[in-house]
Amino acid sequence: MSQHFLLSAAARSLSLAQVARLSDEEAHAKFCELRWYDNDGKPYCPRCGGAEVYTYEARRIFKCKACRRQFSATSGTLFHSRKLSHRDYLLAIAIFTNGAKGHAALQLSRDLNVQYKTAFVLSHKLREAIASEVHDPAAPELAGEVQIDGLYTGGHQRPANRKEDRVDRRLAEEQTGKRQVVVVAREYLGRTLTFVVAKESEGVPLIRQHVASGTVIHADEAAGWDRLHASYPMLRVNHSREFKSEAGACTNEAESFFSRLRRAQYGIHHRIAGPYLDQYANEMAWREDNRRVPNGMQWRWIGRAALRNPKSEKWCGYWQRSAA
Repeated sequence: MSQHFLLSAAARSLSLAQVARLSDEEAHAKFCELRWYDNDGKPYCPRCGGAEVYTYEARRIFKCKACRRQFSATSGTLFHSRKLSHRDYLLAIAIFTNGAKGHAALQLSRDLNVQYKTAFVLSHKLREAIASEVHDPAAPELAGEVQIDGLYTGGHQRPANRKEDRVDRRLAEEQTGKRQVVVVAREYLGRTLTFVVAKESEGVPLIRQHVASGTVIHADEAAGWDRLHASYPMLRVNHSREFKSEAGACTNEAESFFSRLRRAQYGIHHRIAGPYLDQYANEMAWREDNRRVPNGMQWRWIGRAALRNPKSEKWCGYWQRSAA
């Protein structure tokens, strides 16, 4: 019997010890390698693209000979105005990567010996970088066979202590209004896209926007997907009777994604609903798509994505309440 990839040595191409042993110079060089990987790690100006730069070794900054702009390995990226060392950021990315079902901000704060606020914002910056990879505008539309489904989460209302005081929480008037739906569209042997909406039927326009015409869509019997019959060939499965229909309709791949999201909620984060639900959903979509990629390669991809993204408008100054 062949060994599962995640249990093989090929899946472990990076260890925390390797990153922790990096010197300051080696960590800075690794940052340059990740940011300017398209130029063999040699810095070029982020403003004008000039390749001729001065290097100030004492301060680890560069100066463009063309436009005279000074910049560093982290300026203008998600690590803009950094406070931690380069090695700590590389270590944080490695710890974040190795969490198969995610990594809690409280645990990251203990691993790095930083405040919870620092770990919380850093984790969400990495999720923002991952989201830019999941929802890459340059990526093609989903095609072939695509499975779609919706997962309701949040808006829990605790029942009253006495039975006679309890209400039917299924009624619309008893809802808290905080319930959301994670809609997933998962391409067979391809990418996974997630969207957070108020109800399942609101995901229909998003499916039409990101799924190519002629794609065979697999869905369950939820009434919200009925409108897609006019745009795509549909295969439906009734989950009250079977997991896979005689015609081959199946949403097991979409359910697999929801399983990972639920495991992250129950075992790691405990609560992922609310305004950050979309970031957690994007993270789990990326992890699901890259679950058979060595952790060293995942570490490089997340690092490159974080250094390719501009300064975060949402998370920069978050705890100073400078962001809405």
